[in-house]
Amino acid sequence: MKRFVVAAPVLALVMAGSGACATKKMVRQRVGEVNDKVETLSQSLEENQQRTKANEQRIGEVDQHAQAADQKAQQAGQRADEAAAAADKVNARADKIEAASKRIVYEVVLSEDEGNFKFGQTKLPDEAEQKLDELVNQLKANPNGAYIEIEGHTDNVGPKDVNYKIGLERAEAVRQYLYEQHQIPLHKINVISYGEEKPIAPNKTKAGRAQNRRVVIKVLA
Repeated sequence: MKRFVVAAPVLALVMAGSGACATKKMVRQRVGEVNDKVETLSQSLEENQQRTKANEQRIGEVDQHAQAADQKAQQAGQRADEAAAAADKVNARADKIEAASKRIVYEVVLSEDEGNFKFGQTKLPDEAEQKLDELVNQLKANPNGAYIEIEGHTDNVGPKDVNYKIGLERAEAVRQYLYEQHQIPLHKINVISYGEEKPIAPNKTKAGRAQNRRVVIKVLA
């Protein structure tokens, strides 16, 4: 009986010691797991930071490429403007050379102030037909003219595009008459409309506007 009483406290101490050992192991295990998680999170954070830096670098490179592309586009636009300006100069020079190479033999003006084209009208009046017949008779008597240029002009009343159209239709009416009534080849007749761009009198007065509504026929040698 006394042996049992002595053994019981010893067993209790053993059990208590083993429980303490188990608790320390669990704590160390938990601490180890926490350290592993912290290390894993640290690695993930570093990887994210590296990816962020890499993305920022790529974005910077893309911005540089975009800026370079903008600069190239601006340079190309400047070159295009310079080329267009150069082309305009060449065309102007060519027009001057062409004009200098042609000599006006006859010139006839069909204007409203002389009883010809009326305001807003494109039909060829009888008075204009008579002037054209006289022009053709002069050509037959002195056939030096090799080319006919017909210019259509208007005043500045109304939209610019409408005036351009009216000027062109008036010039076309003259060309059609010369072709149908006098068999002048179409390839020897050039038609152009200046619309309201080349007035010969002020558009502020009725008489000035009447003079500007005209068709000019030039016979060139």
